[in-house]
Amino acid sequence: MPTGAAPPLTYGDYLKVDELLSLQVPRSPGPEHDEVLFIVIHQVYELWFKVVLHELNLLQRALAGDDAPTALAAFKRILTILKTLVGQIDVLETMTPVSFLSFRHRIETASGFQSLQFRELEFVLGQRRAAMIAHYPEGSAARRRLHERLGHPALWDSFLSFLAAEGYQLPAAVLARDLTRPPEESPEIQDVLIRVYREDPRVRDVCERMVDLDEGVQEWRYRHVKMVERTLGGKPGTGGSPGAAYLKTTLFQPLFPDLWAIRSRL
Repeated sequence: MPTGAAPPLTYGDYLKVDELLSLQVPRSPGPEHDEVLFIVIHQVYELWFKVVLHELNLLQRALAGDDAPTALAAFKRILTILKTLVGQIDVLETMTPVSFLSFRHRIETASGFQSLQFRELEFVLGQRRAAMIAHYPEGSAARRRLHERLGHPALWDSFLSFLAAEGYQLPAAVLARDLTRPPEESPEIQDVLIRVYREDPRVRDVCERMVDLDEGVQEWRYRHVKMVERTLGGKPGTGGSPGAAYLKTTLFQPLFPDLWAIRSRL
């Protein structure tokens, strides 16, 4: 190697493996055996959330730009990642309630309820509850990120832009809706979607991927609730969160209600 030249890039350097493997720091003495698994699973979730947000940004740009091939490719990747997220619950469920309780008190006030990236995912997907921002400190970077997400179109809005670009006439009131609120059912949009399903297979494919995404998120939520019940029963969640009782309220709430409502009309 010439004098002064940089050393060749290695696998460990490129992926920052040493730094990555130093980030699993159990708080229990010993430590308790399953705390390492618990930390790794949740860190991996956050990494996947980062990728899903990255792909959702691409998906929204593709839909707004009437680029169906790119949108369909982004859908495929996101849906595949969602299956991986569900599969990780199987790994977490190898930890028994007794194993979790052996280190649970060490987690103190930390809770998955505080996951900034998951809140961002909810906002992008249309589950917009401005009150959730109050859980993050005033003036914090997290709070600013959520306010920014709340001011940008949700995925449903990008989908409506795609329909408009495909030549479908949409109600002005729907296109100008309040972005801080979740999408609501619209009989006029449902009429458009029924026409799409009956007459336009290319656009219908995009609609079906929207439904796949909605169903995939609902599946993950259901499995997450059952995992929490299996581990904690009816106890409060970590950090004093409501636990399974709260998580159950998030079940079976479609992200894109119009795409479900038309099923009985086709």
